Amino acid sequence: MTKIADSTPTLSEYLATYTIGDRTFVLDKHKAEQAYADKRVINGKHTPYFNILPVKYHWAYDLYRTMKANHWEPEDIPMQKDCEQYRSERISDIDRWIIKMAIGYFSAAEGIVGDNILHGVRELVTAPEIKLVLGRHAHEENIHADSLVYMISSLGINPHEAEAMFEDIPTIHDKNVFVEKTLRELRRDIDLTQTENKQALARNIFVFGQCMEGTQFYGLFGMVLSLYRQNKFPGIGQMFRYTLRDESNHIEVFRNLLMDLVQENPDIWTKAFRQELVELMREAVRLEKAFIADCLPLNSVGLSKEEFCGYIDYIADRRLVSCGLPEICPGAPNPLPWLAEIMDIRKEQNFFEGRVTDYRRASALTPYDDKEL
Repeated sequence: MTKIADSTPTLSEYLATYTIGDRTFVLDKHKAEQAYADKRVINGKHTPYFNILPVKYHWAYDLYRTMKANHWEPEDIPMQKDCEQYRSERISDIDRWIIKMAIGYFSAAEGIVGDNILHGVRELVTAPEIKLVLGRHAHEENIHADSLVYMISSLGINPHEAEAMFEDIPTIHDKNVFVEKTLRELRRDIDLTQTENKQALARNIFVFGQCMEGTQFYGLFGMVLSLYRQNKFPGIGQMFRYTLRDESNHIEVFRNLLMDLVQENPDIWTKAFRQELVELMREAVRLEKAFIADCLPLNSVGLSKEEFCGYIDYIADRRLVSCGLPEICPGAPNPLPWLAEIMDIRKEQNFFEGRVTDYRRASALTPYDDKEL
């Protein structure tokens, strides 16, 4: 009887014969090699089995493990100080407005992202390890949405008011329409052998990953974390820190997905299409700056509309360059360098239980370690 090796065999070792009693089992090397070769981002082998091994897209599996190790729950974060501050005179009307805008926008936006992952992108990709990480991505959007429910209930904000902000504030509505139209271009039976349909998928991945999560989320992230730096809303600030760390991985998931999709389908990456993506980012920046003006109608202590708009220029260019595209504001400085420091989360004290909760297990090393967010 052939002995089963302890280590993972290479493709050249897959052909094996196992005799156990009067039964013989033969593993076909050529079928195994063909199954591996048939793995694709899209148009790969369709199978009812979720067979991740052997892993072809290692970035997807590595990011999945990192995201799993970073798991957190909103209820573990105390909100008592936030509630006291929200009702106190120490907090200005601008501070409260920023929190309301954050809750109003993200309570809808997180759901839109999750819906796009599950009902748009994940249904079209064919590599199991990519489906795996997209499933985790969608799960984290659920956690973010749940954290907003926790904020609303803790602060005593009328949930209908949050919903009304999504419907009635034009800059929130415009941002969501901008991304939703790329989801409407996708459907389960779309023919992904056609270049224009491949480009529709690539466009969606770019808009949701680099324009929305990678750029348009960062105006409010910066504002809420500016308040957190001033010792305001510590619970909400902590949840936004965890959310921002998650978003860094989400951005990298969609960036890698786009890059591999293009590598396997070079017909996507025409000069006209690349220019279209740059113009989409330009429009995302315009919409975000208008939204920032609504979030911060006048400057406050430590909060400058001009700085946040400048940061959007800076971060948008970083997203473009990471995808091999030209900048729209070359040389734009980073006016908020402290965001990288505030993102560095290792261990946080759980005040309810008096113990240290490690939301980043020691065995997990984040492959996307962005020090200049």
